[in-house]
Amino acid sequence: MRPDPSGSPPEDTASAADPDERRLATVMHVVFYVLLATCLVRFLQRHAEEPRAPWVIALTLVLALLYAIGGVPNARPRPERVRDTWPPAPRLARLGAVVVTWAVLVVVAPSFAWVAVPLLYAALRTLPTAAAYALVAFLTLLVVLAQLALAPRFSLDLVIGPAAVATLATAVFTHARRQADRQRALIDDLIRTRRELAATERREGVLAERQRLSMEIHDTLAQGLSSQQMLLQAALRTWENDPATARGHVRTATSVTEHNLSEARRFVHDLAPADLARGGGLEAALRLLAARESGADLTVRVHIDGGGRTIPLSDRAQSALLRIAQGALANVREHSGAGTAALTLTRLDDQVVLDVADDGRGFDPAADTGAPSDVRGHGIRAMRARMRQLGGTLAIESAPGEGAVLTAAVPVTQHTEETPR
Repeated sequence: MRPDPSGSPPEDTASAADPDERRLATVMHVVFYVLLATCLVRFLQRHAEEPRAPWVIALTLVLALLYAIGGVPNARPRPERVRDTWPPAPRLARLGAVVVTWAVLVVVAPSFAWVAVPLLYAALRTLPTAAAYALVAFLTLLVVLAQLALAPRFSLDLVIGPAAVATLATAVFTHARRQADRQRALIDDLIRTRRELAATERREGVLAERQRLSMEIHDTLAQGLSSQQMLLQAALRTWENDPATARGHVRTATSVTEHNLSEARRFVHDLAPADLARGGGLEAALRLLAARESGADLTVRVHIDGGGRTIPLSDRAQSALLRIAQGALANVREHSGAGTAALTLTRLDDQVVLDVADDGRGFDPAADTGAPSDVRGHGIRAMRARMRQLGGTLAIESAPGEGAVLTAAVPVTQHTEETPR
């Protein structure tokens, strides 16, 4: 959605960007100037010596200028929801100036009547339905009167012909516009349904995962904590009278605590990427990923440039960088046609940087719209979201035929953590 520069209400981006609409508008604008030039040449060939010739030439130039700078060539079709409302006053005034200038020109030189054809198109695109039909009738009437003025005698076909052409053109345009509106509404319904279905599936997945975790926590951590509480309370009650029994309760509570700690660590490992859960940190996980992704068609190498630095990252930051590496390599395999890819992890004083480079066909990052149907665009959006959550940055350098480099940087000042003891 974006506002018209002339003050028009927001219009559908799809309508504004429809290539068929642009082509049709271009054809009508070319037809307008061709008809205007043809009528002027015809007039000068027959009436160049008449006193009205300078006025006709001046009106022709004014009409061409008004049509060029008056907004009519750039008038887009109005969305269906605002089609039966009047356009903004500036746009209406510009269309009115063009029509009035043409009408005056037809009165002075009736041979300019057929310039009305593209004006019919502009009226139907700009005005509410009733007003557009009224203006079409007015333009048709002027064409009929002009043809009768040029004819040596009255002829019925000079009345029926322009009226029939205008009626047919109006009917065809209206039918095509309604068909386009129905197709656009159908597409909008399909997109909305797909988004609702995706949202429903995400909600169901979240609820299922929450239920699984709640059952796991209840059956392990919650039960263990309850047992610890009971044992410690029992130890307090017997501590004075039976110290040996109390110490046994404490030892049992300690054993339950150790088991609960193991369960908590298992939960963390289950929620983290499997490669990180195996231990060894991000470097080892990247090497496992490279080995898994390498094959006959793609070779993935890993470079670790730490400069002697041993700056630890939080599990969340390591998980995000590993997920970005996985997504980037998936894009490389699916879209780039590369034979070689490289994962480079660089530890600096203030940040950890992951570079994913490939020698594939490359692409134009500025032209990548990230539409829902675009796998590459969806993956890049997810990567950017991960980096925003961590306060980091994501950059992509690529060009057609020159491969691509994706760079993800995480500030270490926000994501370091103490090594577990």
